[in-house]
Amino acid sequence: MLAATPIGNPADASARLRTLLADADVVAAEDTRRLRRLAADLGVEIGGRVVSYFEGNEARRTPELVAQLEAGRTVLLVTDAGMPSVSDPGYRLVAAAAAADLEVTSAPGPSAALAALAVSGLPVDRFTFEGFPPRKSGERDRAFAALADEPRTMVFFEAPHRTAATLAAMVQAFGADRPAAVCRELTKTYEEVRRGPLAELAAWAEPADGEERVRGEITVVVGGAPAREYAAEDLRAMVEAAQEGGLSRKDAVAQVAAETGVRRRVVFDVAHG
Repeated sequence: MLAATPIGNPADASARLRTLLADADVVAAEDTRRLRRLAADLGVEIGGRVVSYFEGNEARRTPELVAQLEAGRTVLLVTDAGMPSVSDPGYRLVAAAAAADLEVTSAPGPSAALAALAVSGLPVDRFTFEGFPPRKSGERDRAFAALADEPRTMVFFEAPHRTAATLAAMVQAFGADRPAAVCRELTKTYEEVRRGPLAELAAWAEPADGEERVRGEITVVVGGAPAREYAAEDLRAMVEAAQEGGLSRKDAVAQVAAETGVRRRVVFDVAHG
């Protein structure tokens, strides 16, 4: 069983989470001290055995937890905040349990990615969750360059001390005017959402007087790339190039429509114009 935990405010915990903490035979936690603090905040006494389950021991502990499941025991997996497996431990255990044909269920709840997306003011009909960007500048720049033409709204997690550098890199990859939002300390006392062009947010995040300006848990939401406009002659040339590559006129039109996002009927009319 995977269970979501509050991302900041203990009052967001579900009644189901309270019951699971009390009733599970084994509770696997990313940080056992934070788990016990949460249980105290919720007024819940953990009924089962508590074990640690984090990046450093995930591979070793997974077979142990699968063995507990095979023995008919209830294993509850929780992480420090939000839903397990989403930029947190959990994937290995779920994959191993599924491979062993064991039941895996979830008790959904708070999610920093969805909470930030909802309050960002950016389009939410289509989005992609990208997790934490690479820490090394070169790898990060390449990752952002690969996303430069992504049309969907993008959601990232970031550490506070790397937020300024990440926003500056986003300016270079996505453009200074790309709309974005930096969501800080969601659901907590000092929750803050800053919205604006990436260049403005990058300037705000720069350290002042040698001190980091960005603190707390950070989620960055970035608008997708605007639709590119194609001239009729460009579309016609693309269709002709696809035909020269061996495609029929019909298939060439379909391919160009898929690549450009231009409606197939428009591409057809241009190609036959």
